[in-house]
Amino acid sequence: MIGKKKPPPIRSLVGEGMTVQGTLQFSEGLRIDGRVEGDVIATGDTQSILVISEKARIIGKVMAAHVIINGEVEGPIVCHEMLELQPKARVTGDIRYDVLEMHPGALVDGELRSLKSAEKPQLKLAASNDA
Repeated sequence: MIGKKKPPPIRSLVGEGMTVQGTLQFSEGLRIDGRVEGDVIATGDTQSILVISEKARIIGKVMAAHVIINGEVEGPIVCHEMLELQPKARVTGDIRYDVLEMHPGALVDGELRSLKSAEKPQLKLAASNDA
């Protein structure tokens, strides 16, 4: 446990049966058990954690440092630290992540790309006929 950061507290909740429309911004931690029709974005320079339960549905962009998904997301996801796709996760959209943990049963319909891949230069074949 030495060197591990303590996760931020979850101080906000979108409860089951609740629908939020529009951009949802949060700091530190947020748990979603309901439905969000809009972007869910962590703000500030602090660590952030977003938990999307198996009952939750998000239609929009998701951005946070640590994201745990066991529900449904329709839209792109950008995760600056760790993305956990639990067994009931259903994602339709492209995903950018630093570290990925994907459990059996999780489904992704989109492109998975490491944030680190953006740092790699594009390769061009020396024998290419393209000039």
